[in-house]
Amino acid sequence: MTGALEAVRARRSWSKVTDAAPTHAELLRLVSAAGRVADHSSLRPWRLIELRGSDREVLGRAIHKADGEKGHSTKPLRAPLLIAVVASYRKSGKVPRWEQEAVASGVAHMLSLLLDEAGWGVIWRTGHYTRSKAVAKAHGLGKDEELLGWLYVGGKPERSGGGRRKALDARPLLSRMPA
Repeated sequence: MTGALEAVRARRSWSKVTDAAPTHAELLRLVSAAGRVADHSSLRPWRLIELRGSDREVLGRAIHKADGEKGHSTKPLRAPLLIAVVASYRKSGKVPRWEQEAVASGVAHMLSLLLDEAGWGVIWRTGHYTRSKAVAKAHGLGKDEELLGWLYVGGKPERSGGGRRKALDARPLLSRMPA
């Protein structure tokens, strides 16, 4: 086993990135692959929104509005590209809401892995304002949609020290069914 296993083992969050970012065309290719996650009934209960340039300032104003402040937050300016992850719930008698949110989360995580493997620095950011009306309005969310957060994407900076994340001991997290 190589490829996917090594990509997952090498993945890390990049809180600081450079001003480089993937193009829209590059994103389309990666989103197409990320959309292959398990999706009961193939509902595709998700969508993604690209935020570049002044879009990030619009988001910054919405974040401050959600916090009851004036001006704009600089948080969205920490990366040249933000990808808003939206759970877009579908009516279904077979697929509950929580499962649809899991699909949207799976797409976001898969996309973060693909971006990382393609050489981009990525971190998934959330916050209480993901559920605010001002931020939902800025993203044009519909009544059956929720914002799950943003993938902040940019170039990987030269990094001194650090390296791979500490290996995970899976033994306490994997068990058998009780007798």
